[in-house]
Amino acid sequence: MIKCPLKKPRWERRKDARPQELLAAALDLFVERGFAATRLDDVAARAGVSKGTLYLYFANKEELFKAVVRENVLPALGEAEDTVGSFEGSTADLFREIVFGWWDRIGHSKVSGISKLMLAESNNFPEVAEFYRDEVIARADAMIASLLERGIRRGEFRPIDVQHATSVLCAPMLMLMLSQHSFNCQVHPVSPQQYLETFVELFLNGLRRDAASQ
Repeated sequence: MIKCPLKKPRWERRKDARPQELLAAALDLFVERGFAATRLDDVAARAGVSKGTLYLYFANKEELFKAVVRENVLPALGEAEDTVGSFEGSTADLFREIVFGWWDRIGHSKVSGISKLMLAESNNFPEVAEFYRDEVIARADAMIASLLERGIRRGEFRPIDVQHATSVLCAPMLMLMLSQHSFNCQVHPVSPQQYLETFVELFLNGLRRDAASQ
């Protein structure tokens, strides 16, 4: 007699899936409504569980938000850090890899709405702001700074103020992400691909050592 492999009861498989379902529902609501307006009752309802079930996994809304960031943002950031540390080509090519890779993983997805949330509400939620600063912004800044320092060290980029250049580099990316979640008042629609191509070329032309003599 052929024996079928044992399967978990349906309720048990459902229990295993609950944290991911809750995180997916929370991401949707945080991006749609913001941090303050997102209610745990609504997260639980969208995930198809009771509020009591949500509390089995997350103590409060702050911890739920942190889990959403760790699930959706930090893996992409870790991949970017690994790329910067192991890339063997030119720093200009590395820069393109990071910019377009970040856009593919984060920028054009709903996850980019977290950036808008933090800009709009961080002053009202200092614990959340501190967490995001330490685990996302500080790491992203350090990653970008290491990329710029790599180019300077290899003689590909001219010496610059790395700290301020990091802030300048982040601003156009942030604006492009915010434009997806805000009222668009531009006269002409922006193509993300063309926007990023133009941004990369402008930034690299300002960084290249031979550009300083022109």
